[in-house]
Amino acid sequence: MATQVHPTAVVDPSAELDDGVKVGPYAVIGSRVEIGADSAVGANAQVRGPTRIGRGNRLFPMSAIGFEPQDLKFEGEEVYLEIGDRNHFREFSTVHRGTGSGGGMTRIGSDNLFMAYAHVAHDCFVGDRTVFVNNATLAGHIEVGDDATIGAFSSVHQFCRVGRHAYIGGYSVITMDALPFVKTVGQKPLCYGLNSIGLKRKGFAPEVVTQLGKAVKILIRSGLNSSQALERIVSELGGTPDVDYLVEFVRGAERGVIRTTPGRRGGRGGAGVGAGEGGGSDHGGGV
Repeated sequence: MATQVHPTAVVDPSAELDDGVKVGPYAVIGSRVEIGADSAVGANAQVRGPTRIGRGNRLFPMSAIGFEPQDLKFEGEEVYLEIGDRNHFREFSTVHRGTGSGGGMTRIGSDNLFMAYAHVAHDCFVGDRTVFVNNATLAGHIEVGDDATIGAFSSVHQFCRVGRHAYIGGYSVITMDALPFVKTVGQKPLCYGLNSIGLKRKGFAPEVVTQLGKAVKILIRSGLNSSQALERIVSELGGTPDVDYLVEFVRGAERGVIRTTPGRRGGRGGAGVGAGEGGGSDHGGGV
C-alpha cells in the first residue's frame, strides 16, 4: 500500500516513511525520523528525530514523540529514541529522547499501550506488552519490564525499576523498585502480594503461580531481612525461572524494593537491599 500524507501535513525531506504509512492533517514529522510500514500518525501529532519507529504503530492526535529531553543537563548532543512494533500512543502522550550522560537512548519495545497523557522521559527502557494508564508518568532512567501495568496518575521516580508483570495501582508514587509479579499501590506505596489473578489471566501455569506465591510470601511476610529471605527462597524454591528472576531482581536493586505490607509500615517488611538514594537528573519529568 502506498504511503498517504495529508496535504496539510509537514514532512521533512530527510524523513523515511515505509509503505502503508498514513500521516494525518497538520501532523509534523521532523528530520531524521524513520517510520515503519503500516503505521499511522494522527492529526496534529508530531515526531522529532533522531527517532526510529517500527511497523504497525499508531500515534493518535496531539501525541508528541521524540522531542528533546526535559533535563537541564541536555546541551543539544546527539541522542536517540527507538520504538518497536504495534504500539499505541494515545492522545497527548509524550516520549522523549535520551541524554548524553544517560546513555543517549530511550527505547520502547513492542505491543505497548500508552493511554492519554502518559509520559516516558529520557533514557527510559520499556519492555513489551506494557500498559500505561491515563497520566502514568516515568521520570528519567527508568526500566519497566515486560507485561507491567502502570496505573492512572501514577509516577515512578528516576532510576527506579518496575519488574515484569508488576501491577502499579492508580495514584501511586514509586520511589523504590516495584517488585515483579506483585501488586504495589499507594502514594506511600505498599505491597499487596502476588497478582495471582492477573498472572492466571495471562496464562501462567497454576504450579508457577503457586511457586511465585510462596516466594513472595517469604519475601514480604516472613519477617526475615532481604538477604535471609532470598537465601530461603533459593534453597526452597530455586530453579523455577520466574522465581529466579524475582531473586535476581531484588539482588540488583540499587534504590531498594517496595516490600512493606499493610499494617507493617516501618517494620521488618520494609525496604529491601540497596535502599540508598541514587543520583538524580536535573528534571526528567518525574516526581
